[in-house]
Amino acid sequence: MVTFTHADAGTSEADWARSGVAALPELPLDQDELAGMTFVVLAAHPDDETLGAGGLVAKLHAAGADIRFLLCTAGEASHPESPTTTPEQLAAVRLTEFGAAVSGLAPSAAWRFLELPDGQLAANADRISAAVREVIEDSGRPAENVTIVAPYRSDGHTDHDTLGSTAAELASAGGHGLLEYPIWYWLWAGPDDGTWRNWVRVPLSSAERDAKAKAMRAHASQTDPLSAEPGDETLLSSTFLEHFGRPWETFAWQPSTAGTNSAKDAERIFDEVHSREEDPWSYTTSWYERRKRALTLAALPRESYESGLELGCSIGTLSQELAERCESFLGVDASSKALEEARKRFSGHSPGFRHLTVPHEWPEGTFDLVVLSETGYYLSPEELNELLARIQASTRPGGTLLLCHWRHPISGWQLDAEAVHAMARTTLQWPTHGIYREKDFILEVLLAPDTAT
Repeated sequence: MVTFTHADAGTSEADWARSGVAALPELPLDQDELAGMTFVVLAAHPDDETLGAGGLVAKLHAAGADIRFLLCTAGEASHPESPTTTPEQLAAVRLTEFGAAVSGLAPSAAWRFLELPDGQLAANADRISAAVREVIEDSGRPAENVTIVAPYRSDGHTDHDTLGSTAAELASAGGHGLLEYPIWYWLWAGPDDGTWRNWVRVPLSSAERDAKAKAMRAHASQTDPLSAEPGDETLLSSTFLEHFGRPWETFAWQPSTAGTNSAKDAERIFDEVHSREEDPWSYTTSWYERRKRALTLAALPRESYESGLELGCSIGTLSQELAERCESFLGVDASSKALEEARKRFSGHSPGFRHLTVPHEWPEGTFDLVVLSETGYYLSPEELNELLARIQASTRPGGTLLLCHWRHPISGWQLDAEAVHAMARTTLQWPTHGIYREKDFILEVLLAPDTAT
């Protein structure tokens, strides 16, 4: 449970600027296809749509996309202690502001107000779901041509979390694309949280940034004090608004079912990421990564192995320590750029590294240690099944399979950590030697049956 208030200083934009968030991969937007797509933009309160996705909306509108807004509440609870403005009066003001903002971002877009109470979306999830389905059906678009744009499901505000989770369920069930925009996350989270490292960004032109800034000025009840009286203070401080003046916007992304990423997509995406940065996920500097590696190595039940295989070795930080525990070691990765960095980490005798896109490509030989760390969810379910079959055929009796995965949503991919580990257990039916879970990751060791016992 995240605890914060709008008055908190939070993480500064300067800290976020140093984090590498500007180097996230770009959301692939085909300008020629946007005119045939519908984007359903959900807002829990007036200004959510502008803060989180105003630039994207301006970009989509310019490309001819069909944009439909769905506003859940009037945001009447933003100033509960106001001595000058009743909730009813504030609702009227904020609805007017919302209309002015969205008409500036997308003049031809339609919008609908659900008239739900501010702060109580959790009790109205069914009504929200029905309204979104109605908007999608009214668009007349095939499922793969509809994308839902909604607040990030773990943003920390109860209304944002409810709306984001509802949108995620609808997108998954209907096969639609999903873009989740963070708002309060930028305040309470920090670069070490790591969730953002799996997101994508949408670069904004100067015209799109100007349109967003103008739309944000329309929400004056949130950016200026209602009056000089106590209780009428500005809700969104200038330091908080700095997070939304970037020349890009950031989204957790889940493509439509028809366009779901696969292992070949991972090769392209990760080559792009590694071309921009030598260590894009801060493997060498992050305490989270160093601590997780230590736990991973400590979880191995044997001190040494004859032959080790690391699937998705990236730049080789874990490989360095695994190789010390193995007489022979092979690290494979779909990114040739990452493997260039991995080879640089070894002087003199170097373990083997191969550029392979698993599971379609596979190394020869057998192994008594196989490590699948932060890789399983970059496969489709069909590819993971094939990978597990490959592991089963290549692991020696009594061998070790170690799995370790981040437990948060992975943008742009069908699987998450729990799904990967559950599929491994169900498919292999190997005994579990040990399992460790915490908020951010799950670490599990399975042992191949020993035919000698």
